[in-house]
Amino acid sequence: MKKLSIMTILCCLIFLFSNEAYAISNKPIHWGFKKSKNHEPASAGEEYDEILGKYGSFYIGDTTKKEIYLTFDNGYENGYTSKVLDVLKKREVPATFFVTGHYIESEPGLVKRMVKEGHIVGNHSWYHPDLTKESDEEIKEELESVRLKVEELTDQKGMNYLRPPRGIFSERVLQTSKDLGYTTVFWSLAFVDWKIDAQRGWRYSYENIMQQIHPGAIILLHTVSKDNAEGLDNAIVELQKQGYIFKSLDDLMLQKIIDNPDLISL
Repeated sequence: MKKLSIMTILCCLIFLFSNEAYAISNKPIHWGFKKSKNHEPASAGEEYDEILGKYGSFYIGDTTKKEIYLTFDNGYENGYTSKVLDVLKKREVPATFFVTGHYIESEPGLVKRMVKEGHIVGNHSWYHPDLTKESDEEIKEELESVRLKVEELTDQKGMNYLRPPRGIFSERVLQTSKDLGYTTVFWSLAFVDWKIDAQRGWRYSYENIMQQIHPGAIILLHTVSKDNAEGLDNAIVELQKQGYIFKSLDDLMLQKIIDNPDLISL
């Protein structure tokens, strides 16, 4: 039997260790789910539930409680965020704003206001790339740039929540962001609201929210939408009439840890 050379053995070991490093799948996943009807919980299906659960990620809260969570994606400003913040302040409703580097640099005053008025600023990456196409080091740079700039501008220290641009992710992205201290947060209620040249009036936003609302809903809205800015107050008032309570992602995360202490070690 022919003996293997030392060089051959070393090459095999390097190959094995390299494969081990990339054992986590980087297959792109585009977030999607079955929308809620008649206040029944939205569902992403067992496969997505299992993947998210492995990395402490989530898209929905406790579906036995009428608690809901407002989140906004802020890639750029279109003149409506101030009105959204006005409504949230008037109704004393907390929210999470996922911001990009462009948004931070172009609208530092609004980012400061978000934190000052008690909202959470989350990470939407610096350049809004498909994170599955970025290396681990590039992902770190994307996320750290946002965190550091927000810390420089505001009193918020640290950043706990990530929303991947366009909802594209992979298990590697979830693992890498988790290693950086982030919980990746998706959503269970959304509609086409980001097309600024195809706004349909405040009722479009209001009715989409009402049609899809369910206990534990994590609502995704975009502040570039005039429809959202004009329909938000009516939506909040009606949801509160229906018995829904608006809570923050920090409230949800705390409850998840209380219910499942193992999340701390995930």
